[in-house]
Amino acid sequence: MGVLFSNTAALALLAGYLLGSIPFGLLLTRAAGLGDVRAIGSGNIGATNVLRTGHKGLAATTLLLDAAKGSVAVLLIDHLARRYTAFEAFQLAYLAGLGAFLGHLFPVWLYFEGGKGVATYIGVLLAAHWPAALVFCLVWLAVALSTRYSSLAALAGAAAVVLYYAVTGWAGLPLIGIMSLLVFAKHHGNIRRLLAGQESKIGARSSAPS
Repeated sequence: MGVLFSNTAALALLAGYLLGSIPFGLLLTRAAGLGDVRAIGSGNIGATNVLRTGHKGLAATTLLLDAAKGSVAVLLIDHLARRYTAFEAFQLAYLAGLGAFLGHLFPVWLYFEGGKGVATYIGVLLAAHWPAALVFCLVWLAVALSTRYSSLAALAGAAAVVLYYAVTGWAGLPLIGIMSLLVFAKHHGNIRRLLAGQESKIGARSSAPS
């Protein structure tokens, strides 16, 4: 575990953070002449709020790019670590993924006010261990179809991923656990509304991971 306290680990985390902090939702909506996406709906920069502009293509592109941030961070650092360091690449790759996730949640360019991180979370899983991403997506789909609550589906998916890592003993559980806890923390408002029976359901304004 010495790698976690090395300068190399700090660089991997920082590189991931800088990638993750690119606010694609904000950049895309501004480029399309739609203004600041933070001024509408939930004020979020993720795909769900971009969808509230009425531009499904922009929302889908935001979703893909936000996921790609996590995947690129993991794959890039994994590649570099295998070539240039003596540390185990997977540890640095997971750190880069955590960095990308933190960058999306707390982007320095936006005064640390970012999205909820679900798309980036999925992107990290896809690159680090794709079966975990499949677990998340299957649980998300099952819960979303049965309850029509996108937020509850995301929370159930994150919990299922932690359980999957714990049961299989797959490496990376501590960092995935941190990310999953942050997914819950960023959904605190949704959790309150769910408990109060006031959460919006998936309907005409379909929810996508933000």
